Amino acid sequence: MNPAMAITLAVLAAILTATLILRPHLHNRLRRELAPERSTDGERPQDFGLPAEECWLRGHNGKQLFAWHAAQPSADNQKQQALTTVILLHGWGGNASHLLPLGAALHAAGYGVLLLESRNHGRSDEDSFSSMPRFAEDLGSAIDWLHKTPATPPRQIALIGHSVGAAAALLSASRRRDLAAVVSIAAFAHPESIMRRFLAARRIPFIPFGWYALRYVERTIGHRFDQIAPENTIRKTACPVLLVHGLEDDTVPPDDARHLLACSNRARLLLLAGDHERFADIDTGISAVVEFLDEATGRRKTATTA
Repeated sequence: MNPAMAITLAVLAAILTATLILRPHLHNRLRRELAPERSTDGERPQDFGLPAEECWLRGHNGKQLFAWHAAQPSADNQKQQALTTVILLHGWGGNASHLLPLGAALHAAGYGVLLLESRNHGRSDEDSFSSMPRFAEDLGSAIDWLHKTPATPPRQIALIGHSVGAAAALLSASRRRDLAAVVSIAAFAHPESIMRRFLAARRIPFIPFGWYALRYVERTIGHRFDQIAPENTIRKTACPVLLVHGLEDDTVPPDDARHLLACSNRARLLLLAGDHERFADIDTGISAVVEFLDEATGRRKTATTA
């Protein structure tokens, strides 16, 4: 064995040994860093004139999920007769209040709305960990709950999610054929890219710790990143998709949205001035979402022929 190869093998052995020794510490740090910060702060439906009721949904692992539900307003014109409920899901560390402005506007436009809180978020029950697939599981629980509501169930259901919630909406839509539309706000294209940015921001070297961290997260959540990546799930989504993204988003760059658009023949893209959390002209964004849902659910066609 030549000296260069011997040195290389020695370095690799040292790295492997260090990784094994530090593994428990790395696991604990990852769980602490990745755990969402729970908060119930924020405005309430009444602040927006939204007649929503508090409700609890039974989710996976026997956990209870909190939501605000505002049934579709009754109306005497044909535009409002298509019974459609929109489920809105926050992002990582968020809660139902974060999408209240959009939910209230949708209700005013004639839609039923369900503002959901995922496990470990807001008022919903605590679980062992949160993940994008678990966000999708919670969306599935909400969809099933709506179908079983004692009141008139919706004939159509649409999903709106922000960030991780948006990725979860795409994952859920890739597995179902009972959804009318998806609105994805600030979704990432692939979880590994956002995890790499997360690790880099905390100065965790990718080799060996970053690479090991990614594999550890995959084992913990029970899914390979490629299987749940929005760039792949959007290809399997049968319903129309609207991608909304802020041009100044430095958490998830707008190029992720452009990439998602290129991966789908059912998607359209709306880029707005703004960052990951808010848009400069929120009214324009809300109007575009309502217009998209009207078209996807057939309400615009009904309105023009009435």
